[in-house]
Amino acid sequence: MISPPESARIFAAMAATPQTIPETTEDVRTGSGSGLESRVVVFNCDCHTYQQVIDLFCRFIPGMTPPKAFELAYRIDHEGQAVVYSGPLEHAEDIAGKLAGGGLRVVVQ
Repeated sequence: MISPPESARIFAAMAATPQTIPETTEDVRTGSGSGLESRVVVFNCDCHTYQQVIDLFCRFIPGMTPPKAFELAYRIDHEGQAVVYSGPLEHAEDIAGKLAGGGLRVVVQ
């Protein structure tokens, strides 16, 4: 255990040390390492119910929840399209194929 006089000296030394925030010199991103992220875009087709779209999203898109699927379905319905997945090309192509198999209009970008 540190004695009170010693702890006071340590605190005083810490208080005297200038606290500076370093400048950002490089933007470093982490990920798969490929640097290539792909997106699955779903387009409005007016041929599915919200529930059908939500079910497809929850079944085939990793980590998808019903509330998020509803939000995306709403965006597709009102804006004409939405990005429903971003990630490695191989995964994006697999997800797009499954969603297209369910009758959705999709593209991988």
